[in-house]
Amino acid sequence: EAQFVESGGGMVQPGGSLRLSCTVSGLSFGAYEMSWVRQAPGKGPEWVSGINPTGSHAYYKEGMKGRFTISRDNARNTLYLQMSNVSAEDTALYYCAKSSDVATMVRTARFLSQGTQVTVAS
Repeated sequence: EAQFVESGGGMVQPGGSLRLSCTVSGLSFGAYEMSWVRQAPGKGPEWVSGINPTGSHAYYKEGMKGRFTISRDNARNTLYLQMSNVSAEDTALYYCAKSSDVATMVRTARFLSQGTQVTVAS
């Protein structure tokens, strides 16, 4: 059974930076496209970014490219999200997932992991 453990969240000031990590076990990490999904307080989940299995192609929700950078280390079974120039609108719980599971997560708001909380406040 696949397990996803997110970390790196915390409180950050507007305009600041944060790097999220997600360590994955129980699946062939390097074979899957991976994504980050977030859920802000009182809102439904939304897809944030995705990356192909080799890490050669990355995809972003409109408005996030240039502020967020997704990457992966297949040797360490780890997915990353570098966040910069954050704003209050980025406050959310952040989850990693196989990209193939994102649609179900967004529709049902059910997650396979605990997520990591990012709070942007001055």
